[in-house]
Amino acid sequence: MRRFHPICLVFALLLLSGCGAPRTEPPGWDWEVLAPPVGAGSALPHLATAPDGSVLLSWVEPDDAGGHRLRWARWQGEGWTPARTIAAGDDWFVNWADFPAIAAREDGALVAHYLQKNGPSPYAYDVRVTQSADGVRWRPAVTPHTDGTQTEHGFVSIVPWTADRVLLTWLDGRHTLGGGHEAHGERGAMTIRAALLDADGRLHEEAVLDARTCDCCQTAAVRTPSGAVVAYRDRSETEVRDISVVRYHDGRWSEPVPVHRDGWQIAGCPVNGPALDAAGEAVVLAWFTAAGDVPHVRVAFSADEGERWSPPVDVDEGAPLGRVDVVRLPDGSAVVSWMEQVDGRAEIRLRRVAPDGTPSPSQAVATTAAARSSGFPRLARTETHLFVAWTEAGEAPVVRVMRAALR
Repeated sequence: MRRFHPICLVFALLLLSGCGAPRTEPPGWDWEVLAPPVGAGSALPHLATAPDGSVLLSWVEPDDAGGHRLRWARWQGEGWTPARTIAAGDDWFVNWADFPAIAAREDGALVAHYLQKNGPSPYAYDVRVTQSADGVRWRPAVTPHTDGTQTEHGFVSIVPWTADRVLLTWLDGRHTLGGGHEAHGERGAMTIRAALLDADGRLHEEAVLDARTCDCCQTAAVRTPSGAVVAYRDRSETEVRDISVVRYHDGRWSEPVPVHRDGWQIAGCPVNGPALDAAGEAVVLAWFTAAGDVPHVRVAFSADEGERWSPPVDVDEGAPLGRVDVVRLPDGSAVVSWMEQVDGRAEIRLRRVAPDGTPSPSQAVATTAAARSSGFPRLARTETHLFVAWTEAGEAPVVRVMRAALR
């Protein structure tokens, strides 16, 4: 396993900063704070890049009726558009790890999802997907799963597919009725499923990608020239929960294949899913593992649409909490984000990794709570800038966004 040796890190810092200079953060990006038009109590941010190069931000905040509303805004060059409401309700499932998202189809129309309770169980909820041509008027929401069970459905990935379709992947608990997160297979396992959703809300090509997965880790999916790559946390009969991928190629889904056999055996869900990004046939994957009770954040590269993967590189600083994201840069390198525990708090850290696995020094971009309320930091990029969003936890949480020029 490749790691960036601490001695090498110190030596590199001395060379770059000067032996007599005060100790500072490793050389990295120069960050600009962007003040998004969020309301009081905002949380659960998600970022996506639209076909026109703008950046979409969605988040959840309390509404005046005692429920929640999903809001969005667009960063257009030098400023935010006014915030708009996508949907609102008093029967939502609002969770630190299973959060709403927004994406743009290839024709520029917007697609977003949220979660709505469907029964008395704490983990009985449905995925609800809505679409909009202008970001102001949103179509009635549809549900991509058709089982009608009062079970868990969530951890959605939305991928632009064609001009008027998106690929949806989600965890589907229809076979876990009555089991919840702590039911280790007695009433059936969690599954990961996929479907295409068209502009009229109709489903196409519904498929089961894996009939036994981890219960509550995020899914990840990207478009590739010949199809798609989907990553998720798998679950064996012996409770090994490593990351697997499924590929859509030549019109059909492949069998699940582990990216790397970490061998993380854990009885419950670690609530730490993978992240993917892609450009053409090049795909990058980041994930968290604690195999052998040693936590790591790892990254691997593929040059053939996820068929083969490079040996993983550990990018953390020794005490990661996970909660990863990743973006691929125009030069083929990747930027990985994660949360690192430091003195009872958590730093949001970034590290750039070359396709050959060579890592640059990591950089702390923000400090937040190590608690669940800080959520999962999110990344996005344009041709010129890298964006990061996160929840600043506290009595009055608020979504923060920064950007840095690529170089």
